[in-house]
Amino acid sequence: MSNSLFLLVAALGGVILLFIFLYFVPVNLWITAQFSNVRVGLLELVGMRIRKVPPSVIVNSLITATKAGLEQTTNDLETHYMAGGNVPNVIRALISADKANISLSFKQATAIDLAGRDVFEAVQISVNPKVINTPNVAAVAADGIQLIAKARVTVRANIAQLVGGAGEETILARVGEGIVTSIGSAHNHKSVLENPDKISKLVLERGLDAGTAFEILSIDIADIDVGTNIGAKLQIDQASADLKVAEAKAEERRAMAVALEQEMKAKNVEMRAKVVEAEAEVPKALAEAFRSGNLGVMDYYRMENIKSDTSMRDSIADSDSDKPSGKDK
Repeated sequence: MSNSLFLLVAALGGVILLFIFLYFVPVNLWITAQFSNVRVGLLELVGMRIRKVPPSVIVNSLITATKAGLEQTTNDLETHYMAGGNVPNVIRALISADKANISLSFKQATAIDLAGRDVFEAVQISVNPKVINTPNVAAVAADGIQLIAKARVTVRANIAQLVGGAGEETILARVGEGIVTSIGSAHNHKSVLENPDKISKLVLERGLDAGTAFEILSIDIADIDVGTNIGAKLQIDQASADLKVAEAKAEERRAMAVALEQEMKAKNVEMRAKVVEAEAEVPKALAEAFRSGNLGVMDYYRMENIKSDTSMRDSIADSDSDKPSGKDK
């Protein structure tokens, strides 16, 4: 019983050791490399396992490169993988560039890949240019009419500028700026609608692909529509603003007039108060005149008669003015 248990444990241990050995020493991968004329040693594969580099990625990429006629070493591919690069994508890009007679070295390809760009897609765009559709670009001509344009930009990847060059967003921004400038310099919107190709020519002449990772091949105006009359809208807004300013100034003048009226009323009341105050001094003056003998009783009597007569005449004159005239009948 003990012998059979010992044999079972030994067999299980042997299987585990075999799996560990095959993990660190990928014999099947080494055999595949040998039959593919790729010279890689077992110790190199073990070293990749220890450095946590998948041997299958390096060996398969090396086999692909060798079959395509590219001379690469395991050290180059392993270094690029450890730097965070996409080794299979770089090999595919090198093969595609070689078949298309595009000058692309392994150093350039790895630099582009580590810069965060898809190097294989860049090579494809170099061979087959890419069309970028711009969003709707609104611009206003000199006559105040808004035009909404949409363009198609055909670009080809510039391998030499992929590292450090601006991307598609910069191309779209520059093309949009060029469209706005071109439409804005037109005397009227009708000339733009008649010859939209003028926009393309003016935009291409500006050299918008400078400092970018692309080369602009053509700019085609896909669609152009008439928008709103911005000039008329601005004039309406200006007239409305002027009206509000005029109303504010008129209200200010009205408020000043009301204030002045109230001030004059206050002065009138003040003057009436002074008149009343002066009239209050009359009886005192009369009494003083009686005491001093400057005014007699008859003189006072005649003065009162004159006042009464004057008051009567004023009453008669007021009643006559209230009667309707012959012309009013």
